[in-house]
Amino acid sequence: MVGTHTVAAGETLSALALRFYADAELHRLIATASGITDPDAIRVGQQLIVPDFTRYTVRAGDTLPGLASRFYDDPSLSPLIATASGMTELEAVDVEQHLIVPDLTRYTVRAGDTLSGLASRFYGDVSFSPLIATVNGIADPDIVDAGTMLTIFVGRSDGFGLTIVDSNEDDPRMWYYRFQTQAIGWNPRVNVLLPDGYRTSGLSYPVLYLFHGGGVDQDFRAFDFLGIRDLTAGKPIIVVMPDGGHAGWYSNPVNSFVGPRNWETFHIAQLLPWMDANFRTFAEYDGRAVSGFSMGGFGALKYTAKYSGHFASVSSHSGPASLRRDFGLVVHWANLSSAAVELGGGTVYGAPFWNQARVTADNPVQRVDSYRNRRIFLVAGTSPSPVDWFDSVNESEVLAGQREFRARLGDAGIPHEAHEVPGGHVFRPEMFTIDLDGIISRLRPAASV
Repeated sequence: MVGTHTVAAGETLSALALRFYADAELHRLIATASGITDPDAIRVGQQLIVPDFTRYTVRAGDTLPGLASRFYDDPSLSPLIATASGMTELEAVDVEQHLIVPDLTRYTVRAGDTLSGLASRFYGDVSFSPLIATVNGIADPDIVDAGTMLTIFVGRSDGFGLTIVDSNEDDPRMWYYRFQTQAIGWNPRVNVLLPDGYRTSGLSYPVLYLFHGGGVDQDFRAFDFLGIRDLTAGKPIIVVMPDGGHAGWYSNPVNSFVGPRNWETFHIAQLLPWMDANFRTFAEYDGRAVSGFSMGGFGALKYTAKYSGHFASVSSHSGPASLRRDFGLVVHWANLSSAAVELGGGTVYGAPFWNQARVTADNPVQRVDSYRNRRIFLVAGTSPSPVDWFDSVNESEVLAGQREFRARLGDAGIPHEAHEVPGGHVFRPEMFTIDLDGIISRLRPAASV
């Protein structure tokens, strides 16, 4: 939800811009979003909207109407860029000039809508309805006609234990955030991949949470390197790809000697509600899916069972589904890998003695009833490289564990889709494409709400 502020005694727009943006010159942005014609005249108790924005450097051939068309799909909104950037509407832009492009969405009024209701929806406070009216030139805030196209200033704000310390929304689709959180001893990051036209569509979308695998080269960028932009092109879904630690195992560990590494808390208690508050999502069971590769595939299965009201679809691409088989090989690997590269000698499940209750709670084959009424998609390789010990042991264990899991699902009468395919422990784009189409078919379709 976009940031808002009520003016206190002694405050100025410049001081507030310095506080919220670390740049006093951005007082014009707050004024533009709040319908203020004189930035030097604000009063105690006045309500302000503090939107997000994009910094844009002018290129040869750019014009204000052209940029408004690019960012908003509406050249008539060029005055918003001009005002926020301290220009006049008719002023020409120069190459290398820096502009401020306010973040906004377009909303088409439907029968029964009121500005008070829309203010509550977008700003969390019905009293912000006069600002919507002012910005959109509506004379009477109590009257708004169905079919009217409104300009609504939006943005991402702190909340749910997350403080944004870095962000980049310049790309049309891939937006980046870095957070400070007490759940993690460093500042974890997330890539949010948006559907084409998100800025201007006004639609709400289903969300896929996509988790990377383990390894010192694995982080929030892993799926970008694997071509996720092309794989999702034209698909009406938001894809959220967070850090999960090099060997975090999507868990709150039994112990850590390098500070907090509570990835389960970060993903479920913080990031998920933050996404629903700051993006146009369906904040409901039928609006979310979870998937992942390797360690991330395990995380997807684990979160689905432990948080039964969160995800309507779960997918595991070469992710382990059985923790105790083969004398607990997966648990031992989770403990060893987390101790080595994640927890400074600490472990996910405890050593030398496991926290047995935690293992059981995380073990998909022991939580079979928790997967009822969900779409389930599983992938495992059948021919890992015989000369690559890691590949062979990893995928052989994945295949055996998924077969055990599938057998228990079958015994319980729970439908599922499973694929055994040639190869070893690798991410398979062709299987992800099949999976993504199934996810979109299962979830609530993108729509205006």
